[in-house]
Amino acid sequence: LISLGEALNELVNTTDLDRRKELTKKIEDLEHVGDDITHLIFLEMGKNFITPFDREDMHALASALDDIADYIHGSAARMDLYKITDITPPIKKVAELILQGCIDVNKAVEELRNLKNIRLITDSCVRINSMENQADYVFDRAVADLFEFEDDAKTIIKYKELFAAMETATDKCEDVANVLETILVKNA
Repeated sequence: LISLGEALNELVNTTDLDRRKELTKKIEDLEHVGDDITHLIFLEMGKNFITPFDREDMHALASALDDIADYIHGSAARMDLYKITDITPPIKKVAELILQGCIDVNKAVEELRNLKNIRLITDSCVRINSMENQADYVFDRAVADLFEFEDDAKTIIKYKELFAAMETATDKCEDVANVLETILVKNA
């Protein structure tokens, strides 16, 4: 996920349109790799009798991780499809928050290997929740500004769709944090 977050962050911070195309393709490729991993996890859960934690939690975690990748990909695809070339400060801020969420999700998931340092997982979950709240604020403010200052309906729709996809990626990070907290409670 970190690679996806980094690619999205770079995409919104470059003015080189060719580089944006390359990054959009990279994000698409990484999302497909994530899909393959998710399918492999589901196949392995069906084969293995003993799993590190509840199958339902493993399924929920893998699905939530896949959802983050899907919405990052969806955000990049919307920028490309809608030809959004004017990358506004709120777009850059939400991309930065998505990257932060991906980093914290990665830290927390890595700690699931042995469940020895629960504090690192809970700290990551707290940061993810904080990041998602910040993204909600940026999203709400950006949409309000669109309605107040933009007169072109097509532009409003394009940007609102992009903001919604990006903000949903942050929601999906929070979903991962919720699954992680459930796993911690069950394994305390």
